[in-house]
Amino acid sequence: MNPVTHDTLISAEQLAEALRSAHPPLVLDCSFELTNLGAGQQAYDAGHIPGALYLHLEHALSAEKTGRNGRHPLPTREAFARTMAALGVSNDTQVVAYDNAGGMYAARLWWMLRWTGHRAVAVLDGGIAAWKTAGHAVSAEAPPARPHGNFALREPLVTTQSYEEVRANIEGGHKLVLDARAPDRFRGENETMDPVGGHIPGARNRLFKDNLAADGRFKPSRQLRAEFDAITGGRPATELVNQCGSGVTACHNLLAMEVAGLKGAALYPGSWSEWSAQPGAPIATGPAA
Repeated sequence: MNPVTHDTLISAEQLAEALRSAHPPLVLDCSFELTNLGAGQQAYDAGHIPGALYLHLEHALSAEKTGRNGRHPLPTREAFARTMAALGVSNDTQVVAYDNAGGMYAARLWWMLRWTGHRAVAVLDGGIAAWKTAGHAVSAEAPPARPHGNFALREPLVTTQSYEEVRANIEGGHKLVLDARAPDRFRGENETMDPVGGHIPGARNRLFKDNLAADGRFKPSRQLRAEFDAITGGRPATELVNQCGSGVTACHNLLAMEVAGLKGAALYPGSWSEWSAQPGAPIATGPAA
């Protein structure tokens, strides 16, 4: 009997059970801090889920920056597939991603694997904190190297929108942009990450942290659906484009939407850090219109 495929969220208990099975998942630690680039590795070294490997946002989940392509540009699908294969991922591998930030960075890996056509990837609901709260052990030992995987590209399970496509949409408004940044940054106040503040004209704000309940786990699917519908007016997911500062926390909203049954929304990977670097890009400030 084949193991159950997890493709959105997995609980700490489900993960613990899966790790005891004959076909354990590959667990990848995506812990990170935007203001301290070494903090994620340090947290991993101090104690991680046994057997987990560490992935650095800037090294494994991003490409080189040019000054115009955003703070965390996507690598090519081919380059990312090679990274996954080198970690031991094959096309039938169940991957579980987690972090120490409520899924903020793990959701980026979740989305990227779906971008390469890999469905068997889930985010640990509640992250390392939920794992520890459930009484499971952590380890400071480096796991043994895994054999190279046979990971190969398949048709993407997700869609993207380019800067040009998002800009062309402003006048017609056929698609609605959802911005995952904090409300003050959306309004153009207290911008600390990018040189220009504000938001894409016509966008609406959905702070990614609002996807989580007080215990750090994702809210129930019906609640998430109601909250997204309240912001979008009930528009179908295929008419929604998600962005944030650099294409990372927007994936958290995309994961929450998937949990809510809102399937088919797009990601604008360059997000605000790319948008605000383009000469002549229109910028709005203040609350959403």
